[in-house]
Amino acid sequence: MKKFFYLLLPLTVLGMSLLITACEKDGPAEKMGEKIDQTVEETMEKVEETTEEMMGEEGPAEKAGEKIDQAVEETGEAIKETVE
Repeated sequence: MKKFFYLLLPLTVLGMSLLITACEKDGPAEKMGEKIDQTVEETMEKVEETTEEMMGEEGPAEKAGEKIDQAVEETGEAIKETVE
């Protein structure tokens, strides 16, 4: 799961950056781009928080995996909301 997440994250960021550069700077496209930027930033913050927690705690890997899964799920939901 961890390897999948670390593979998925860069691909998602790359895809979002390509989508953002394809958007025009006017109207709804700009708003969507800003929402996508915000979602990517929030995802990166959650990844950093989870990584810090994993490094600072001696808890089971399962707990860390669940937090990463939750962050990915929340990000997916936010992206779906943004696109709709």
